[in-house]
This record gives sequence, structure tokens and C-alpha cells, in this order.
Amino acid sequence: MKVLIVGATGTLGRQVARRALDEGLEVYCLVRSPKKAAFLKEWGVRLVIGDLRQPETLSPALEGVTVVIDAATTRPTDSLSIRQVDWDGKVALIQAAVAAGVERYIFFSIMDAQKHHDVPLMELKRCTELFLAESGLNYTILRPCGFFQGLIGQYAIPILEKQSVWVMGEASPIAYMDTQDIAKFAITALSRPHTERQTFDLAGPRAWGPYEIIRLCERLSDRDAKIARMPVGLLRTVRRIARFFEWSWNLADRLAFAEVLGTGEPLTAPMAEVYTTFGLDPSQTMTLESYMQDYFGRILKKLKELDYEKSKKQSKSKKKVTSS
Repeated sequence: MKVLIVGATGTLGRQVARRALDEGLEVYCLVRSPKKAAFLKEWGVRLVIGDLRQPETLSPALEGVTVVIDAATTRPTDSLSIRQVDWDGKVALIQAAVAAGVERYIFFSIMDAQKHHDVPLMELKRCTELFLAESGLNYTILRPCGFFQGLIGQYAIPILEKQSVWVMGEASPIAYMDTQDIAKFAITALSRPHTERQTFDLAGPRAWGPYEIIRLCERLSDRDAKIARMPVGLLRTVRRIARFFEWSWNLADRLAFAEVLGTGEPLTAPMAEVYTTFGLDPSQTMTLESYMQDYFGRILKKLKELDYEKSKKQSKSKKKVTSS
């Protein structure tokens, strides 16, 4: 089974690639820059040069491909617009997959995308879901709602560095998942016929509100958080201003998505039937407590080692000064 992963250098895509390799699949990754994807090659992935913005590069990349796993999306720091990647690029990729006779297409969308037509990223995901379903491809759509990995930069690092943690309005509780577990669903779908031509929400063991996450991080790091609150009204004002300038459209689109998370409406879904369909054990799914405990354990151990090395150097310096 020849698998082509799109978006493999991203937070989720790299875990999909890792899982596919562990399962013994023949893994190829579509990349724009071989240099940035060097770690994938070291893992044993075969790199294929291509770009969603250049449809002519997609047909050669799909030659002989059995499965496409599409984890690509724009990042907040990208110079590309959301539409360029999350609509134009996806349409081109799906059309190329149809022409190449791809047997299976796994697409990562966003939970509740169908409820927010005014949020560009979610609306484009919804439209891509419809386009994929009407393409004739044998698809599976997975809709996660958030990654554990994103919480490190949002909560853990600011607390460790004594910086402000921003909390927005009545922030929604979200059932985050570890990207490794999400990757497990994607690869397992390839061997589960009941997942074909189906759409699945993916949610973690429980939904966490921002203050719960902050308290968890405080307890595990033994440090107090500095909390800064941003009213949703202010966020909307910033978004409207950003829409006046073409260079900031991507920012405005991201702010629109952030507004959804400030409504207070929980982002979660029942998972019992999903686990049954995929034949997976929910007890094997990583919890946020375990994930954060592992992260802080490693970081605090490293900080102690650095402090120890620093104290040793200072002690040696004092001895040299005394002896001279």
C-alpha cells in the first residue's frame, strides 16, 4: 500500500507519517522544501516534491499512490492565504487523486465546521468535505477539535517563563487530543471497511476549559500563572480592522476562528461508537493530565540539570579567583 501524506511537516502530519511507518506502510510525503522535511527522510519516508498551489506538480506525485492522507492546512505564520491552501489547493489535490485512481482518501477537517459559515477556515473545511464526498473517491473524514501540542505554547511555556497567559471571554471547553492518537485513527481507518465514506468527530476523554488547564499547569510546574483576559468584543474590533488591509487577511481569518472558541460552547463529541467502529480501546487514549505531566517532568528535569551545570561553573570560577 503506497501512502502519500500531504502536510507531513505539520504537528499532526508528522505523527501520521510516524504511525504509517510503524505500521509497515510504504510512506511518501508531498513537500515543498526537502530541507525542512529532512527529519522525515531520516525516519525512512520518501519525499516527493510538490505544491498544492501548483496543480501541475500533483499528478506526478500521485503516480502509483493507493492512499492519500491530507493533513495540510495553513499556519498562522504562513504568508499564504487560507483560501490558497484550504480550498484551491484541496480542490486541485482531490481532482488529481480522482484522475490518478486513488483508492482511499483520508481528510482532516474541524469539528463543528458546518455550524460556522462566517468563519473562513471552518467554511472552507466544510466546503472541502462536500467536494470530497461528491468526487467519487472512497473517503474518510476525521474532525478533531484541538491538539494537546498546541497547549504547550499557549499555556505551559508562558507559565514557565512567567509571561502572561491570555484567556478570551467565556472561553469554550475543548476536548483536546494527542496528535499521536488522532494519527492512530487515520491509519486504522485504512483497514476498517466500516469507516469508508463516513465522517467522524474526534474528541479527547474530556473537555477542558482554559482555567482548568492553567490550574493543571500551575500544579505540575509549581508556579503561578499570570492571567490576562481579552474580551471577545475587542477581538472582533481587531478582526474588523485587519480586514481593511490585504496583508492582514490571514490574521483576520484566524481571529474569526478564535471567536468561535470564545463563545463558551463546549467543543466535544460522544466517542463510544467511534471507538467501536475503529476497533480501538479508549483506555489507550492519552489524557491531558498524563501528557502535561510528562512534558513538565522532562522540562523541569532539564532545568534542574542546567542549574546544576551553572552552579558548577560558578563554583569553579570562584575557586580560580581565590587561588590567584
